Amino acid sequence: MTSFSFFDGHNDFLYRYYAKSADQRRAMWLTGDGAHHLDLPCIQMAGFAGGFFAIWVPSPDDGSGLDFEAMMTTLPYELPLPPMVDQDAALPIAIAQAAGLLEMERLSQGALTVCRTGEQVSKTVANQGIAAIMHMEGAEAIGTDLSQLHLWYQMGLRSLGPVWSRPTHFGEGVPFAFPSTPDHGGGLTPLGKDLVRECDALGILIDLSHLNEKGFDDVAAVSSRPLIATHSNAHHVTPSTRNLTDRQLHMIADSDGIVGVNFGCAFLRDDGQRNSDTGFDAILRHMDHLLSILGENHVALGSDFDGAVIPEVIGDVLGLQDLADAMMAHGFGTELTTKITSQNWIRFLARNL
Repeated sequence: MTSFSFFDGHNDFLYRYYAKSADQRRAMWLTGDGAHHLDLPCIQMAGFAGGFFAIWVPSPDDGSGLDFEAMMTTLPYELPLPPMVDQDAALPIAIAQAAGLLEMERLSQGALTVCRTGEQVSKTVANQGIAAIMHMEGAEAIGTDLSQLHLWYQMGLRSLGPVWSRPTHFGEGVPFAFPSTPDHGGGLTPLGKDLVRECDALGILIDLSHLNEKGFDDVAAVSSRPLIATHSNAHHVTPSTRNLTDRQLHMIADSDGIVGVNFGCAFLRDDGQRNSDTGFDAILRHMDHLLSILGENHVALGSDFDGAVIPEVIGDVLGLQDLADAMMAHGFGTELTTKITSQNWIRFLARNL
């Protein structure tokens, strides 16, 4: 049986990591004590060659008392957008998570490298290391003074989603809603368009995941670089606001972009539920549809490990080999499975980072 390696478009490990004490962080990362989907030993056993490690600032309690988990169990659902997070609240959390990634690099004693270029990613993977890309999910920590983006670039930031699913100074994310479309709210603000231009100039990738449809179109109009969605699926298969319509997928294809398949059950299932009793067939349906529009060189993985309810058949990073086996059994073959599980991301980054 073929053993595959994996490169992943999105995980939220840093959010779990930064909230721990120093001793707890060390134990979670190095031994798996208290870990959820990812830790260093399991990453190494799984053949996890690297991925995008997201800096994410949670929304404060809005005081509404609404039970969002319960709301998502009854169709249709549309969760209200959380309130805006200001830079003063976001910045210390984001810095702590960035510091956490650099701490993980030190603790790994050479196993993990925070990569600044596509060439460094390729070399790290070729040398059996773990290549980490520093990503920011929601740009609140950058604030309205875009000169601070340059500081983040020097710290290692190489990928940025302008929004998470809430309003910002840059634009607006989609609410979690099903069945629905990504067409909620307005496009990028003038500052948001300036952010995209500045990222283009620096060489920071722009992630379209969580962005609403008008914002997606604005990025496509402003940016000269390939369009990417690090962790999104096909709206044609699962009509969630978080998934990409066929029109959007064709725009990504036309730009020579890439989409990472999200393992979040609510974005995979026909009923939009966060039900972990979800089989590989749901993931494969999305892969089939994405391949039909994007082609075999532009579909990849974007697990959302440590940030979403994922199928029990995967469980955690160690289940990636089972996913690859399911892809082979589905008829993808070794070459296509290798492209989706790792090579498409690695080659994309070699060209664009």
